[in-house]
Amino acid sequence: MTNQEREQLEERVIMALKTVYDPEIPVDVYELGLIYNVQVNDDASVDITMTLTSPSCPVAESLPEEVRERVAQTSGVANAKVDLTFDPPWTRDMMSEAAMLELGFM
Repeated sequence: MTNQEREQLEERVIMALKTVYDPEIPVDVYELGLIYNVQVNDDASVDITMTLTSPSCPVAESLPEEVRERVAQTSGVANAKVDLTFDPPWTRDMMSEAAMLELGFM
């Protein structure tokens, strides 16, 4: 996989991530800052490191699986894996400017 192909696939993956919403907050998981890392590998597999707004989040089981499925269905992705972490813990500071505007924090 060339660098250009990797970058294009990463862009498609990010677009897919922007279609997954935290059901309690009307902002997608990418803009919300829940996605810590997107790693596109040479074999077109994608590793995602993400967090939740809190460890006791009601969608702790379903949201990471929804992220994995959405990424796995992205054109060009061979397979997807999601690792859930709470280090560092999520804070509002991790949100994009667009998310802060959407939620009225700016």
